[in-house]
Amino acid sequence: MIEFISTSEQTQTVINALQYHVVDLVQDLNGNHVIQKCLNRLTPEDAEFIYEAVGGNCVVVGTHRHGCCVLQRCIDHASGHQRARLISQITSHSFALVQDPFGNYVVQYILDLAEPNFTNPLCATFGGNIPQLSKQKFSSNVIEKCLRTADNYMKREMIEEFLKGNELEKMLRDSFANYVVQTAMDFCDLDTRNRIVEAVRPILPSIRQTPHGRRIAGKIMAADTNSRSNGSSATTSGQATPNEMTIAAQIPKNLLQKPFTYHQPGTQSTGTQSTQSSSSSGGYSNQTYVPQSSQSSASNTPSGQSDTSSVYTTPTPQLSVKLGPQQIQDYF
Repeated sequence: MIEFISTSEQTQTVINALQYHVVDLVQDLNGNHVIQKCLNRLTPEDAEFIYEAVGGNCVVVGTHRHGCCVLQRCIDHASGHQRARLISQITSHSFALVQDPFGNYVVQYILDLAEPNFTNPLCATFGGNIPQLSKQKFSSNVIEKCLRTADNYMKREMIEEFLKGNELEKMLRDSFANYVVQTAMDFCDLDTRNRIVEAVRPILPSIRQTPHGRRIAGKIMAADTNSRSNGSSATTSGQATPNEMTIAAQIPKNLLQKPFTYHQPGTQSTGTQSTQSSSSSGGYSNQTYVPQSSQSSASNTPSGQSDTSSVYTTPTPQLSVKLGPQQIQDYF
C-alpha cells in the first residue's frame, strides 16, 4: 500500500496510522520493513514522525537486532538538519551503544561517514574510558574505528590515555585491547607512533610468545627496518655510505682509476720499450678492448693488430692490503 500512495491525503493517513507505533514496529521482524518502506517513499518532511521516534529512543532502537538497521537507514534518508539532530542524539548515548552487540554498529556507521563535525564529538564522548572500552569485545571495534577516522589531535588525546601508568601493559595482554594498540601504531602520526614503540619495547619480551605479541614485534621490526633503510639513502644525494667508504679505502688508488685493459702477451718485460710502457701505464697497455670469441670477425680486432695474438685480461696488480672476497665482489 505504501508503495503506491500518491496524494497528500493518503500520505497523512499512513502517518496517522503509524506515528505512535514506530518503536514497536522497528523491533518487529516484519514491521521494521514497513518503516523502512516509509523512509524510501515519503519525503524527509513527511517522515519526520519516524526521526522523532527513533531519535528519542535511540538506545532502545539501536540495541535491537532490527532496530539498529532502521536507525542506520534513518541516517541515510534524513535531511541536513534532521540528520544532524539524529546523530547528536545518538552521540549523547554513544557510551551505552558501543558496548552493545548491535548498538556498536550504529556508532561505527556514523564514524564511517568521515565527517569531522560528527566524528570528533563522538570520539570525545569516550574520553577517560579508552582503556576500559578497548578491553571489551564490541566497544574495542569502535575505538579502533575512532583511531582510523579521527583527526590527529583527537588520536593523540585517545592514545595518551593508554600510555599512562601501566595501562599499556594491560592492554597488550588483553585479547581485544592489543588490537587497539596495533591500530594506534598504524594510524597515528610519526612522533606518537615512536612514543608507543618505545613504551612497548620493555614489555615485548614477556608477550613475544603470544600471537598478538608476535604481530606487534613484527610491526616494530618492520618500522626499524624502514627507518634504517631511509637513513641509508644518503647515496642518492651523492654521499658515500660508511660501508662504501671502508671498501674504497682498502682498494689502492691506482686500481680505482684503472679500467679493464688489453694486454699483449708477446710484449717483453725488458728493454726500453717495456720500461716506457711500464712507467706510463703500470705495466699494461692503455687501450681498452672488447672481448672476442674464437669465431668472431676482425671487426673487434684493434687496428693494426692480429686477432690471433689478442687476449682479453684484467690487471692483477699487487695489493698492499688484503681484500675479502665479498669486498672484491662488491667493487666489481
